[in-house]
Amino acid sequence: MAISELLSQLSGMVWGLPLMVVLVGTGLYLSIRLAGIQLRGFMHAISVLRGKYDDPRDPGEISHFRALSTALSATIGTGNIVGVAAAILTGGPGAVFWMWITACVGMATKFTSCTLAVHFRKIDDQGEAHGGPMHYIELGMGRSYRWLAVCFASFTALASFGIGNMFQISSMTSAVSQLIYGDGTTVALGLRWTVGIVAAGLVAAVILGGIKRIARVAAFLVPGMCIFYVLTGAVILIRNAELIGPGLGLIFYHAFHAPESVAGGLIGGVIRSGVARGLFSNEAGLGSAAMAHGAAQTREPVREGLVAMLGPFIDTIIVCSITALVIICTGAYETVTSKGQLTAAAFEMGIGGTGRLVAVGILLFAFSTLIAWSYYGDRAVDFLFGKKAVTPYRWIYVAFVLIGALRPLDDVINFCDAMNGLMAVPNLIALLVLSPVVAGLTKAYFGKSSAGA
Repeated sequence: MAISELLSQLSGMVWGLPLMVVLVGTGLYLSIRLAGIQLRGFMHAISVLRGKYDDPRDPGEISHFRALSTALSATIGTGNIVGVAAAILTGGPGAVFWMWITACVGMATKFTSCTLAVHFRKIDDQGEAHGGPMHYIELGMGRSYRWLAVCFASFTALASFGIGNMFQISSMTSAVSQLIYGDGTTVALGLRWTVGIVAAGLVAAVILGGIKRIARVAAFLVPGMCIFYVLTGAVILIRNAELIGPGLGLIFYHAFHAPESVAGGLIGGVIRSGVARGLFSNEAGLGSAAMAHGAAQTREPVREGLVAMLGPFIDTIIVCSITALVIICTGAYETVTSKGQLTAAAFEMGIGGTGRLVAVGILLFAFSTLIAWSYYGDRAVDFLFGKKAVTPYRWIYVAFVLIGALRPLDDVINFCDAMNGLMAVPNLIALLVLSPVVAGLTKAYFGKSSAGA
């Protein structure tokens, strides 16, 4: 009980009003500073993603598509399934609106961080890319700010064990229980051990191969998972089309009027839940995705920034919206109280038999997130302690897969929230300080005739 209370208090301290204001405010500022890059660069981002500008001679390790797939495999995970359910149960339907706001301004945030990641990255003698907030803080802001880079890398290494590891495996145990017994609310200890051991073995087989193997697996899993999940949700919504309007009405109404059942009221309940879960869903502001995009093959930092900004749109505006509308339109959130089971129950209510398919989706989503976040953690450890520490870190990461399978989900969520918030602080400082660099790079890029803009 003492650990649970400590984690809950830590999460509450980190996710106070100041961080929420800074997180959304930074995204809004960058949106204005970059002249609405979300809109004016959207179609060009699609062209870059399709490979129109790919050149195998460019420095980097993976293609634009694989970089986005790796980043999405870390974001399109249980945050889109369990995380949305947690937001609605904690903050009510209105929390979804604040998830959307976080994603919209977060597109500019992610564009900025990933542009900087490529601009300030280092390519070593083996051709391995070293990019991410710790590098653009140190190289962009100067050696005197290395302490801030160290803070970010330290929080990232810790967060990798939470958001990318324990939360995912905890959700996987519930999904397996759902598949076997039809109930994942209470998971037997023996099943937790079994899932933990099997998952740890599979994760080890992938992550010990480094970013190229992780990117290949992600590029294979992510597109199919997204299409399958979105199509299933879309079918449910089409079958319940008359409920979509009222469902959207609930979202917009409760975004500014907290239901009586929501603890903490509008700011402490509805908005906090939406912003925290929105960040958990798309990671805009954390700077984590910048490490994956920093490995992309390109000589144009802005191109990778444009590809990266598609991430929040895909995982929050599309995937999370599908989840939220199915939960709200079916009314499942009014009868199901388990965060881990709400989405599956909502899909089951929409189309009989799809609840187990959601459980399969959770397994695949969670596994892809497990492998992607290991890369973020090992980039942080590489920055802090050098390459020699990366392999030991990966083995410790594998061990935490087993530990996460044995911990309660609420404890894991609180730990994830705290580490996410602490990661965001040094990264947001860097984005604000270095925004003139990105504005200059963006202006120069779109001024070139070869950019097609």
